[in-house]
Amino acid sequence: MRLDGQVAVVTGGSRGIGREVAKKLSAEGAKVVIAYAGNDEAAKKTAEECRDAVCVKADVSDEAAVEKLFEEAMKINGRIDILVNCAGITKDNLVLRMSSEDFDRVMKVNLYGSFYCSRCASKIMLKQRYGRIISVSSIVGLRGNAGQANYAASKAGVIGMTKSMAKELAKRNITVNAIAPGMIETDMTAVLPENIKDEMLKTIPMGRPGKAEEVAEAILFFASKESSYVTGQVLAVDGGMAV
Repeated sequence: MRLDGQVAVVTGGSRGIGREVAKKLSAEGAKVVIAYAGNDEAAKKTAEECRDAVCVKADVSDEAAVEKLFEEAMKINGRIDILVNCAGITKDNLVLRMSSEDFDRVMKVNLYGSFYCSRCASKIMLKQRYGRIISVSSIVGLRGNAGQANYAASKAGVIGMTKSMAKELAKRNITVNAIAPGMIETDMTAVLPENIKDEMLKTIPMGRPGKAEEVAEAILFFASKESSYVTGQVLAVDGGMAV
């Protein structure tokens, strides 16, 4: 699934799934723009582990910052073939205790951020008559999860947006798909209490958490020419959790 000569923008690229995606796309020949919100050292480390990558700091919840990100990416490489929306946060709590600020913040980063980036990328891809847009949703966006009403709503929104954009852009040879990871070993899940992790493992037929590299492999397929007739789909990478 070689991506030689193609340019990819990966948001949330400084850590977790985003880092592995940047590394995977780079290993397959893509030039990668690593978009990150604030951790300069982590972003630099990701770039060092890639073959051809640059870092651009951008808060995806800020519409103006996203527009500057894509302007910068175009200045550097002259085109954008692949967008991977990996940036995401959690602010978990039960609905009765969840503040409006925490709900809004998660929606702004996870859903609005994916929208801002997808809109900018699609404008460029429409002119190119080619593109791949892949967004990281979550199994929680399909099934819900107690204590994550904001996160689940944002990830369900990503799925709806993916399907709608797929219908809008298909005639210009642009595919739009989503990945719905289950329990994946990342910094985000590492902070969960052990009893919560144990309960989650009981719901996974494969009996283990997934690896960020395994999610990156699925994203590589959607980013490649091999997926040219696949659009509007949501692929669960969850060890059977949603079965």
